[in-house]
Amino acid sequence: MTTPTPATAVPLLRAKGISKGYAVGRGPAANVLRDVDLHVARGEMVSIVGPSGSGKSTLMYCLAGLERADAGEIELDSTRIERMPQRRLAKLRRDRIGFVFQSYNLIPSLSAAENVALPARLARRRSPDTAAALTAVGLSGHGSKRPGQLSGGQQQRVAIARVLAAQPEIVFADEPTGALDTATGAQVLDLLRAHASGRNGVILVTHDLEAAARADRTVVLRDGAVVTELLRPSAGDILGALQSPVRTGAAA
Repeated sequence: MTTPTPATAVPLLRAKGISKGYAVGRGPAANVLRDVDLHVARGEMVSIVGPSGSGKSTLMYCLAGLERADAGEIELDSTRIERMPQRRLAKLRRDRIGFVFQSYNLIPSLSAAENVALPARLARRRSPDTAAALTAVGLSGHGSKRPGQLSGGQQQRVAIARVLAAQPEIVFADEPTGALDTATGAQVLDLLRAHASGRNGVILVTHDLEAAARADRTVVLRDGAVVTELLRPSAGDILGALQSPVRTGAAA
């Protein structure tokens, strides 16, 4: 295990003191996130891992502006987003952020190629090369098919092609290889890895330790808090951090 990379002067994404709770019945709010700090540099891929219920997906939703944090600051390229009005936030997500969800969110009435082109169409931008985008995820020749004619794994790949074709500054990927076989999953991780270059970055939330180890840095959550960060870890390093019974802080 090695020491994590220090934050850059102006990271692509910076979060400080993020806390989030949910009310349970009439009782007090249950804390899902507790004072989380996280940054993503340009050209960096960061994976977030932790046991089920550790707050991984909630953290991703807060960082992406899909949920409001109860406390803390979130900046995308020095733009504060945690209290941004919904209309401005929706435009920012459309123009600068990409999402790969466990649910594919494809439009059933559109073909695969039309689904890939949809973000550009909504933003009134030039349509991407949909054939190239689909070929990159192993779906050459499937552009005319609708989601109902594709397997779950193929639909996931269309969703990934749609995101990467838009070239967002930052991609949030929630279990992007969960419905894919090993070879196709590796191909998708290669594409995400390639996207995390230049001015772009990727945040990957996953239970797959081999996938998490593809990142430049891994953030380990437990009970809503960061317990350690690992720089270019192996899957074994990540497993060891997950199994550690104590808060370890930054890896040494």
